[in-house]
Amino acid sequence: MRGSASVEITGPAPLETTPAPLEMRPRVGLSLFWRTFFLLSLLLVGSIIAWLQTFRALEFEPRAMQTAQQIASLVNLSRAALVHADAIQRVSLIKTLADQEGVRIQPREPKDKYEPLQGTALDRRIVDELVAKLGSGTIMSSRVNNEEGLWIGFRIEQDNFWMLLDRTRFSNVGGRTWLVWLITAAGLSLAGAAVIARLINRPLKQLSFAASRVRDGDFDASRLDEKAVTSEIREVNIGFNRMAQQLAKIEQDRAVMLAGISHDLRTPLARLRLETEMSVADADARDHMAADIDQLDAIIDKFLDYARPDHVDLKPVCLNDVIDACMYAVEEQTDIRVNLEINKDVYVLADEVELARVISNLLENARRYGKTPETGVAVVDIAAKSRNEWVLLKVRDHGMGVAPEALPNLVKPFFRGDAARTAATGAGLGLAIVDKTVQRMGGIFALANTTSGGLAAHIKLQKPKPVDAAGSESERWPRMRPEAEEPVV
Repeated sequence: MRGSASVEITGPAPLETTPAPLEMRPRVGLSLFWRTFFLLSLLLVGSIIAWLQTFRALEFEPRAMQTAQQIASLVNLSRAALVHADAIQRVSLIKTLADQEGVRIQPREPKDKYEPLQGTALDRRIVDELVAKLGSGTIMSSRVNNEEGLWIGFRIEQDNFWMLLDRTRFSNVGGRTWLVWLITAAGLSLAGAAVIARLINRPLKQLSFAASRVRDGDFDASRLDEKAVTSEIREVNIGFNRMAQQLAKIEQDRAVMLAGISHDLRTPLARLRLETEMSVADADARDHMAADIDQLDAIIDKFLDYARPDHVDLKPVCLNDVIDACMYAVEEQTDIRVNLEINKDVYVLADEVELARVISNLLENARRYGKTPETGVAVVDIAAKSRNEWVLLKVRDHGMGVAPEALPNLVKPFFRGDAARTAATGAGLGLAIVDKTVQRMGGIFALANTTSGGLAAHIKLQKPKPVDAAGSESERWPRMRPEAEEPVV
């Protein structure tokens, strides 16, 4: 390195940790699709359960009455047939009922052991109805002499009989059947909810993508379908397209205007500089006038940088090379010393010219406002770390820092911090240019005071995608500003 400025390159020792800025902290939330899906699913599943319970409640009483009526009719018919049949025909009738209808009739002995039917609420309701229809001497049992079945005890004149029926003829729908119905209905409902949520959210997703394209200056890729079936979506798309067209026209007008500003302002400044050199005899006055002209020229550069079009060409860039080029410009400065802690193989996805402008602005900002009070020299530490899909870059000075309430305003155009950071002249656009440029490159920029004094600038940039054998990236990197995932170094 040449010149009197001190530039130290050290190993990858970690810098002092600073508090993570609020905008760099991770954000947790559901997408609109999943929120809509969950709400629709909750509504549909709740409706199915409510319908199921209502159906079972409404079906309970009619089913009990129908079952009791069928059993009572079968008992009465059997009783009437046995009463009007003689002894021989009665035996033949009992055998026929058992063989053909599955109904077995046998005498009820006093020593018979039976268990009263005590099943579900439906079974108890059937017993009550059957006793009301056949009389108080009617008995329903689930087991007689250790033989299971649906047993009905009734009287024919003075004799007691048992009638054994197949219980499956009167059993209600089981819990497993209800569960199968419920799972089937819930599955169909969830599939329908997913389709509906996707149809609802697709136009919003397209609008979000188009808005990101407009923000990045890609107006051609932001056009939405103006023939959508839904009238509300169609009106929104038409309005958005008209807005994008107006913004594109404004952008073109601004580019034309900026093309003329440089010539229109710098030509008079050049004449003033020439007149100053030739006409002003006092050397001290001439030097002050030349410094004022240089300051005006620098302010014009700041305005042009801030109003620069938003489109950038992102490519893999070696971070160390860009920082080396930026430090070359401050080598002749005696009031700044840079400590670099970056590996040689750190690459970021950025525009090389824009990234160099970001680093230069941060170095100039630290040189002007971040000097150590004891030495009058700005000591700047630059470090970078790779983390997942990101490169976290930190540029910090060891000056006085700024008031905490002023931190959010430092990236606003023309804002000036406390007196310690406003002693020098300037347009108040340096950090605003840095923030805007980092956003254009798909990154995040934030400022924070360090615990031991000084201001730290945090920059989060994307890593380049790995290239395949053909030398092309596997997929195009989006230029949308990502959400912060984790704190910067």
